[in-house]
Amino acid sequence: MQGIVLALSVCLVLALITKKLSLPSIPFYIIAGLLLGQSGLSLVGIDEVSLFLTHLGLLFLLFFLGLEIKPGRIWSNQTAILKSGLLDLHINVAIGFLAAFALGFPLFDALIVAAAFFISSTAMAVTSLVENRKLLMREAETVVWLMVFEDIVVILLLAFIGTSSEHPLIVLAKILVILSVILAVTKIGKDYIISILKRDDELPVLLTFSAVLGIAGLAGAWGVPESFMVIAFGTILGTIDPVPFEIHSRPFKDVFLVVFFVFFGITTDLFASGVSWIAIVCISILAVLSKFASGLAIGKYIHRSRASGVEIWSNTTGRGEFSIAIAAVYGSAVVSSTVAAMVIVTSIVGAFAAKYSANLKKILVKPVERRMSGEVPGAVKAGEEGRGG
Repeated sequence: MQGIVLALSVCLVLALITKKLSLPSIPFYIIAGLLLGQSGLSLVGIDEVSLFLTHLGLLFLLFFLGLEIKPGRIWSNQTAILKSGLLDLHINVAIGFLAAFALGFPLFDALIVAAAFFISSTAMAVTSLVENRKLLMREAETVVWLMVFEDIVVILLLAFIGTSSEHPLIVLAKILVILSVILAVTKIGKDYIISILKRDDELPVLLTFSAVLGIAGLAGAWGVPESFMVIAFGTILGTIDPVPFEIHSRPFKDVFLVVFFVFFGITTDLFASGVSWIAIVCISILAVLSKFASGLAIGKYIHRSRASGVEIWSNTTGRGEFSIAIAAVYGSAVVSSTVAAMVIVTSIVGAFAAKYSANLKKILVKPVERRMSGEVPGAVKAGEEGRGG
């Protein structure tokens, strides 16, 4: 218990500092965990209470993701989502998988690294757009649709790698049964649920908390992917009225997710046997470059502009919550260490890139555009010869 108190106290100080400096908090929570845990001072260890709280953080993150999924909006904007999303997927997954495999990761671990490569931090992307006042830029909508596409891929990925040893058709049948029951209950009890959410006592919070833990427990008892079911549950409840559920689940998500990140750092041993610093450096650098490549491709294809590509890259290069979650749940200790370092590097690079994207566009795009247009610095433009002062 003392360890949790110490970890949260350190994170509170870090949160105050990062908010003041407009920096992402997630990498600093992980760094705090690394310093407090196995890789650092060994002041904090893992116990049953901390494991339970980190599990709650992951559950409420997945539930919150489900609430954000709007099937109607996705269907009405499917072309824009597919165009940008598929470019993002192909470039980043290919680079991530080939890099990890070439560096000696086993096949399954290479797939986990590739998934972590692909998935940008939705929280960081949206926060950077808001804090840097870029919501009205044309690239902002593309960034949002990229996050939506990645969220859909996360759901499919969790459904694929989270299945049990049972036959996939049996697992699918169980999922359909549970979802059908949830849909029926929410449809029949919609008015009653809304009436509870409108109350100003403890019932709305208790309903939200119990519902998330209940669906996770039901999924575990039936042997179906817990993560997938929690996301699907959030999406279904979001069709009733997502705002009250978001309001009542946000405190749980925010607090427990901080515990999740810091204890991920605590349990990560960067100096354990098998962890290669060469691999960590290569993966971290390539993660930045792969999003740069996909950003340029999307900017050129969607907006016909490399400058737009740099803007898209600057807001999507940071990896975060789901890269960490997938590595923690499904990856080996080596993968967890590698992904932790990658998240720290990419999120810090992304924070500064988003803040100074205008300067980066001048450095990275303008010289290239001048060369392609045939302009030479200092040359006299046609029609200007012979003009005297």
